[in-house]
Amino acid sequence: MTDQGTGPGPLPSAGEALADLDACAEEPIRIPGSVQPHGVLLAVSEPDLVVRHVSANVADLTGRSVDEVVGAPLRDVLGVAAEQAVRVHVRTFGDLRARNPVSVDVAGPHGLVTADAILHRIAIGGRTLLVVELETATGPRPFSFPNTYQAVRAALEKLHGAGTLEELYDVAAQEVRALTGFDRVMVYRFDEDHNGEVVAEARRADLNAFLGLHYPASDIPQQARALYETNWIRLIADVGYRPAPIVPAWDPASGEPLDLTHAVLRSVSPVHVEYLTNMGVRASMSISLLREGRLWGLVACHHYAGPHVVPFGVRAAAEFLGSALSLRLVARAEDRELERELAAQGAMTRVLGLARDPDHGLAEALAGDHGLLAAVPAHGLVVVADGTTVTAGDVPVDVAALRAWVLAQPEPVTVRTQLGVTDPELAGALPDVAGVLAVRLPDDQVIAWLRYEQVRDIYWGGDPHNKAIAHREGDEVRLSPRKSFDQWREVVRGRSEPWAPEHVRAVADLRSGLLEVIITRNRWQMAAAHAVQLSLLPRRLPELPGWSLQARYVPAAGGRVGGDWYDALELPDGRFVVVVGDVAGHGLGAAAAMGQLRNALRAYVMRGAEIREALVDLDELARRTMPDDMATVVVVVVDPATGEAQVGAAGHPRPLVLSADGDAALLPLRVDRPIGVGSGEPPVQRLHIEPGGGLVLYSDGLVDSRSTALADGIDRLIRRFDRPDPTVPVDIDEVVAVCSDPDSKDDMTLLLLCRDADLPPGARP
Repeated sequence: MTDQGTGPGPLPSAGEALADLDACAEEPIRIPGSVQPHGVLLAVSEPDLVVRHVSANVADLTGRSVDEVVGAPLRDVLGVAAEQAVRVHVRTFGDLRARNPVSVDVAGPHGLVTADAILHRIAIGGRTLLVVELETATGPRPFSFPNTYQAVRAALEKLHGAGTLEELYDVAAQEVRALTGFDRVMVYRFDEDHNGEVVAEARRADLNAFLGLHYPASDIPQQARALYETNWIRLIADVGYRPAPIVPAWDPASGEPLDLTHAVLRSVSPVHVEYLTNMGVRASMSISLLREGRLWGLVACHHYAGPHVVPFGVRAAAEFLGSALSLRLVARAEDRELERELAAQGAMTRVLGLARDPDHGLAEALAGDHGLLAAVPAHGLVVVADGTTVTAGDVPVDVAALRAWVLAQPEPVTVRTQLGVTDPELAGALPDVAGVLAVRLPDDQVIAWLRYEQVRDIYWGGDPHNKAIAHREGDEVRLSPRKSFDQWREVVRGRSEPWAPEHVRAVADLRSGLLEVIITRNRWQMAAAHAVQLSLLPRRLPELPGWSLQARYVPAAGGRVGGDWYDALELPDGRFVVVVGDVAGHGLGAAAAMGQLRNALRAYVMRGAEIREALVDLDELARRTMPDDMATVVVVVVDPATGEAQVGAAGHPRPLVLSADGDAALLPLRVDRPIGVGSGEPPVQRLHIEPGGGLVLYSDGLVDSRSTALADGIDRLIRRFDRPDPTVPVDIDEVVAVCSDPDSKDDMTLLLLCRDADLPPGARP
């Protein structure tokens, strides 16, 4: 499963390579100095497009020797038409990797050869080189996004219809195999220790099954994991290939090798080649499954019948499918986690309600029949509070050692799953207990959940403790990847069931609540459902000299939690930002999505991102982490000294512009598609807010309902801000009262930003 590399310079063939497993994790896999020979790599300088490096197999495609190619203009190597196509492409597009491939007709020794040119840039020796990788074009032509989408459309529909994680895994394996033609396709899922488990498999009928087998984390060293997170798809078309060296191997000016991190032809480690050979694999491909940018799993493809070249277009479709699968898997996993977390938090909330009741002792309230043991599954619970010790479930009689251990821990929340290894003294005092989740509270009070040992049988693809075999070659002994991948059973003891991260977070939140309960005990009460929404809104608006800023939020009928939010914050450069947004839907899911988008947008603008960049990043975040959610948002950045402002909107109603004369009108702003389905190029408009003028931001709940058309609602809002006497300020509460529609089922937000009339133009407040 690894994808590793060797040092710079020509590589020996896979069969000749001598690999030392003790050092494989340190191999310079980003600079292997060679490429796989099913394509040709050229590195050219810009803007002259002169070849500075080339793979030694260049004659296979062009009929020209390495000596003829290095130092020659690209047009002399590939032909004028191919060079012109590359030149136009690099001048037109900034992100080359997002626009691959370029179809070119290469002047070969026997005539024109159509090839896919895959382009990216690398930095070397203080300058930039353009890397051009050429693969003979095969598969459906021309390559285009519609073709790619059509290739996976049916698969996407099946992924969307899968109801469980297990169904998603199975659909993914079957569809990737149908798309790529590999003999075996497996879906790996990694645990917290990076061990992999085969959770789904589609295979040729005569192959033995790998489903359910585990593979140790050492099969994928950390640096290889980092590459999987950078390059989402990786092909080894022929495991028995002879690497084509890069010539020259080193940059003449800097003495550096080429960084082939993003090269699709990058050569792979002889260790990995030997690993695959030991498995009988002749060709391999992997598709990364990511969660928040980290490797969550892999779709691993193996071919046994011989070399297997997968056209770029098919690889692109497979990568597209892998991205969609990643989003669906993450969404499904997060749904499960959110459900468990909400259930745990709900149970914690009930317990806190009892804890605030002065008629109940704190320890009894926490450990009662509907107490904390119901919130976090465990075999036993110990609560020491208010001088009282109360237990629930199955708990050792003597808990003094447990309490002393919890109080001695440096962190307020402590998690253990292997007491016998991490804390043998405590394990000796708590027979059969392997896991502890503990909370340290003031005044030597503690809460601890206990779990017993969970004996498990794990079936590995080969002995994970004997990952290598030794070979003697003359006087030398070297290590080689294991040859046996037969099922190997291991009995795991001394571990408890892991504590779910959502339960640990819920316990941390419980501690925060209990701190207040301990201090105030009978003062703190849980807010109603709409308080969840209000808690995510700004506690106070910034005070801006020379400006006034007001905002109101009204929850939907019945106090339902919605997705509206507003925000206002000052930037480090002195400008300030105001935002109004709306996540589609209601309930805790909408509120959770709103919180994520609101905090992400805050982070983007605080780090200095302009509106266009911030909206693009927010859209990308929503696509990758919240594929089932959609939101609208309008963002305004204002320079308080000059009144100069920038406005961008994604699917959101356009703001009103207030003039110093008392007129109100819709801002003539082109609005992009909503967050989650954005265009990638949101328009941003500049305007000047004159003294006495302002902007009105609002959500559609204020202007649109079942009984009021959107245009009529906007006209009603404009009339409220049309002032015959501009010296009379607008009462924002009156506007909300007049414009609110009793038939509206949506929450409503209104934000009013005004520049003082007595501030001279250009004056600094």
